[in-house]
Amino acid sequence: MLQSKMAAPCGRMATRSLLHFLSFSRTAVGVTGFRQFSRTSVSRATSQTQSLTGKASSPWTLMAAVCLQRLPVVSAACSPTEQRFREMMLQLELEKSLLSEHELRLLEDAERMSRKQADDYDSDEEDERGDQEIVLAQDLEDSWDQKLKSFQPAPRVTADVDKDLSSVERCLATSLLLLAQQQVGGEKLWLLPQSQWQDGETLRQTAEKALASLPAAFKATFLGNAPCGVYKYKLPKAARTESSVGTKVFFFKAILSDSGPPAAPNAPFLWVKKNELQRYLKPAYMMKVDRFFLDL
Repeated sequence: MLQSKMAAPCGRMATRSLLHFLSFSRTAVGVTGFRQFSRTSVSRATSQTQSLTGKASSPWTLMAAVCLQRLPVVSAACSPTEQRFREMMLQLELEKSLLSEHELRLLEDAERMSRKQADDYDSDEEDERGDQEIVLAQDLEDSWDQKLKSFQPAPRVTADVDKDLSSVERCLATSLLLLAQQQVGGEKLWLLPQSQWQDGETLRQTAEKALASLPAAFKATFLGNAPCGVYKYKLPKAARTESSVGTKVFFFKAILSDSGPPAAPNAPFLWVKKNELQRYLKPAYMMKVDRFFLDL
């Protein structure tokens, strides 16, 4: 009895739902099989599209800069601790190493000379060398010493060149970073070489364009297509507009592979060490550069 009472309302609800669905289908489906949109819906969608298109244009000016680094050319001088450790490792290697072929040859030559100086020396017991001239290992060492004395290595420290900030040959034992003088607003600032992004190019292409715009033939190897840092700044309130709020600068790392011919003395760029950046860069700009410029 209870089951029949519960089944009757459920049956009416199922029937009502089916009839409601059929009536909705007849109302929603027209002759063509699609629901017709009203003019109000079309105008609302058009306004939303226009608002999204307006938001797509960013009020920020995009720039790309290249962090061109010249790696050390010579090894840095050892600290006192490193020098003591080096001497200890050389002593351990000397104590545990075996004799080299040259050292074995020295012993063999010394033994041969001692046999020749003996009273019972017999030349027939020597190796079948005939009348060929024997070059002793000691004679080779003497000739090597003469060549070493005539060799003049290039100086590690060049005081005159180190003072020339436009020379890529300065401070050979440390890493150098390229700075370029560029016009920003009404003043000239020392910055990483940068250029404004143009529609249709990638940010890396913009960074390569900035490097190519310098008055010197620098060849570099870029380390990837992704930027290593970003720096943004806003324009003064009096200069801001709805379409221009500020600038975002994306930095790309690169390693110098060829510097080309020497630059002119008054060239608008500098090669500086990490501890010299604070003399030329603004504090906020330097904080961003200092994060990814490693003094290796």
